[in-house]
Amino acid sequence: MPFKSGDAGKGASLFKTRCAQCHTLGAGEPNKVGPNLHGIFGRHTGQVEGFSYTAANVNKGIVWDENTLFEYLENPKKYIPGTKMAFAGLKKEKDRNDLITHLKEATAPA
Repeated sequence: MPFKSGDAGKGASLFKTRCAQCHTLGAGEPNKVGPNLHGIFGRHTGQVEGFSYTAANVNKGIVWDENTLFEYLENPKKYIPGTKMAFAGLKKEKDRNDLITHLKEATAPA
């Protein structure tokens, strides 16, 4: 099932409770346990400067877009075996759609 536009407000809440402890979104914000996600759409896996990725993430070789994130966020360790991301995933399609809709707005280059 591919990505469908969701509710950015609900996605912002999901980000705050499920993602913000490890990731930042704004341009120039620091990496945390996970990389800064600003400009993620159109970027290859494992490419944030200053973040130490696993070889599995660097070598995955995909470009992040709505559909790759939709699949990844369901089960990160299945999508990129060997990733160090400890997040178990979002099983509900609606939650993934809402989060990705928020990320599209919050991480877009100015």
